[in-house]
Amino acid sequence: MTVQVALDGAAPGYDRLYSYVVRGKLREQLRPGMRVSVPFGKANRRRLGMVLEQAVTELETDQPLKLKPVADVLEQEPVLTDELLMLVRWLHEHTFCTWYDAVRAVLPGGMKMRLEENYVLLPVPEGTELTPYEEMLLQAANAAKTERERQAVLQRGEIESQLHVIDSLVAKGCLAPVDAGKMLIGDSTQRCVQLTPEFRENPQWFRPTPKQRGVIAVLQEHETLSVKECAYWGGVTEGVVKNLVKAGIAEEFSTELLRVPRDAQATVSPEDTVLSPQQQAAYDAASAAILARKAAAFLLYGVTGSGKTAVFEQLIALTLKQGRQVLLLIPEISLTPQIVQYFQSRFGNQVALIHSGLSLGQRLDTDKLIRRGEVHIVIGTRSAVFAPLQDVGLIILDEEGEHSYKSESAPRYHAAEVARARCKYHNAVLMLASATPSLESRYLADRGVYTLLRMDQRYNQAPLPAVTVVDMNEEMMRGNGSPFSETLADALRENLERGEQSILLLNRRGYHTLMQCTKCYEPLYCPNCSVPMTYHKANNSMMCHYCGHIQPPETVCPKCGNKKMRQMGFGTQKLEEELAALLPDARILRMDADTTMTRSSYETGFRAFANQEYDILCGTQMIGKGLDFPNVTLVGVVSVDKALFAGDYRSYERTFSLVTQVVGRGGRGKRPGRAILQTYMPQHYVLTLAAQQDYDRFYAEELEMRRALMFPPVCDLCVIGFSGVQQARVQAASERFVQLIGETVQRLGLRLPLRVLGPVDAAYGRINGKYRRRVLMKCKNTAQMRAFIRSLLEQAYADKAFAQVAVFADMNGDCGV
Repeated sequence: MTVQVALDGAAPGYDRLYSYVVRGKLREQLRPGMRVSVPFGKANRRRLGMVLEQAVTELETDQPLKLKPVADVLEQEPVLTDELLMLVRWLHEHTFCTWYDAVRAVLPGGMKMRLEENYVLLPVPEGTELTPYEEMLLQAANAAKTERERQAVLQRGEIESQLHVIDSLVAKGCLAPVDAGKMLIGDSTQRCVQLTPEFRENPQWFRPTPKQRGVIAVLQEHETLSVKECAYWGGVTEGVVKNLVKAGIAEEFSTELLRVPRDAQATVSPEDTVLSPQQQAAYDAASAAILARKAAAFLLYGVTGSGKTAVFEQLIALTLKQGRQVLLLIPEISLTPQIVQYFQSRFGNQVALIHSGLSLGQRLDTDKLIRRGEVHIVIGTRSAVFAPLQDVGLIILDEEGEHSYKSESAPRYHAAEVARARCKYHNAVLMLASATPSLESRYLADRGVYTLLRMDQRYNQAPLPAVTVVDMNEEMMRGNGSPFSETLADALRENLERGEQSILLLNRRGYHTLMQCTKCYEPLYCPNCSVPMTYHKANNSMMCHYCGHIQPPETVCPKCGNKKMRQMGFGTQKLEEELAALLPDARILRMDADTTMTRSSYETGFRAFANQEYDILCGTQMIGKGLDFPNVTLVGVVSVDKALFAGDYRSYERTFSLVTQVVGRGGRGKRPGRAILQTYMPQHYVLTLAAQQDYDRFYAEELEMRRALMFPPVCDLCVIGFSGVQQARVQAASERFVQLIGETVQRLGLRLPLRVLGPVDAAYGRINGKYRRRVLMKCKNTAQMRAFIRSLLEQAYADKAFAQVAVFADMNGDCGV
């Protein structure tokens, strides 16, 4: 039997599936989806690998075979199901990642493993000649007092050329390698005790002490307790409990301790929700496909407050009645507290949560519950799309237009595309939903790939917030240098007096956004990046928001030596300070990346605001999506102009979405809402249409511009990225890649729909000490085009012009980053 193995750590130029032969007892044990250790390279060093395929061969074991044998199998059961193996192959083909990058993506964080190569000392065979270095190493290993010390000597001793010496001792039969796969995180257990059956049947033979009598009484009442609980309730030390175990009165055992909460109770029945006519129409269309068990895809366009979540709830309940499972994806961790609370109140412990804020242990135990079938609804951010559900009936992407669904590191996948592949595998329904669908999704709906469902009215006919656009040029001419226009300041005061809550959006964190020389006007740049640093008042420091570099504020211009530097611009820290000065009695909550660094900070802050412990919530874009606060009646967009010129062709689309979403946070209760949009460009069509909340017209205008400029969705855009510490090498590599495109097309006589732009510097030409350039390929994302791009990458990996330069391909990724 032979297997195809993906190797961990394989360089892109050497990345392929490697064939190994399986011999002996391993033939019965090994299956696809299991991790193995295999010899690799001339020195046959052990490498960690994942078995992706197997084939039974008719070759006899004594026939000459060039394939190397699998050294060991590292787990008892496959960790990848057939579907996850399919997704590994899908990721490798569609995202141009290495095979093991794809494997790593579908494995939960808690199941990551590293290979440890240990050695067993063997008697030195007679007549074996050892070099002085080999004798020294064996002597040091034999002198070790513990096995841990012995392995430390053999793995990282002080003898030069250690790897060569160890390989030589293995070849001479003095050492035998033994592989072990070590999980990054282990199972969590707790010690428990219970009375023995013998004591329960005949307790008279034992005469307990007063302390022991108390422990026995506790165990008779509760039957099984942890050792700590038993000692606590018995009012004794753990030693008293252990003595009962030694006496044969109680028995100790280990039980699994899950690191996920499992005490949620359903308090509301899904059947209690009454749908509006538009909600009912959307439900009827999707439910028909769920009942038919046919793969289908829907795009649910619903204005903010139209009740999309209620439609999700009904569809989830229907899917569960069919005995199938549900995957609900959300774009941001900040949305999880509200949405998890909502669905747990309806489905109880059937709900599990997956996101990057969980610890490795929590991820591992959540994965266990999913694999056991103990949960039927998984809610999570992008990575949850790989949750190992066995029978998926429905996948929902809420706020599907958010760019956080696209991974910016290998594998560079979009969650919607992975979800489509999973729905095809399971004959499941895919529901994409948003108040501002991405142009790509709406374009596919117009072409019939998705079925478009519309909900263009708020639930119970509630009105959308009335939007007032304020021209900040006029405010400046009147001498108002505050972040707040008179209109916004008055509205905040009125809202505070009425006891109603307000939300303020400013998508820039920090205090001042720029430090600039008053003479040459040069900003203070990060030494590692071509990015101006931001001033943070809390620690009186300048910080780079890209690489994390921190330094004190400069008093002298690094460029011209001028001794006058000035702070410019304002972020959320400055906004909070100005707000406190404007409304000293207001209770203000600021939420941005600086205030929500812990796992619980999101939930704590949003719960406090929902409980009306604060009057005003100010922050970055994390506060502008998917949140439902009925007492919020005023939304202020302090400044959003900069987002229009972010250096990517999607800038207009993202700005429109951000403004529309945050405006929609207002007026979701019984009282009407209003929004105030401050801008220096009040006539810009994106802001005008966002104020009118006219998505259809924005889509038409933006699509016309994209079609004229030949950008997605009318084509696909593959971004080829280059990065390295030497600018000249990065520039030469990017230019050489463009040459490779022309040479390959000419050599193979290909006729491909292809336009090449660049090379050019990235929007930020240097990040974290590495220079960056881009080549853009306007194309069609077909199997032929993907094979062509992969062939270009393979040529680049083998070309000396790309030495010390990292190259990647990202289909439909951000072209400006």
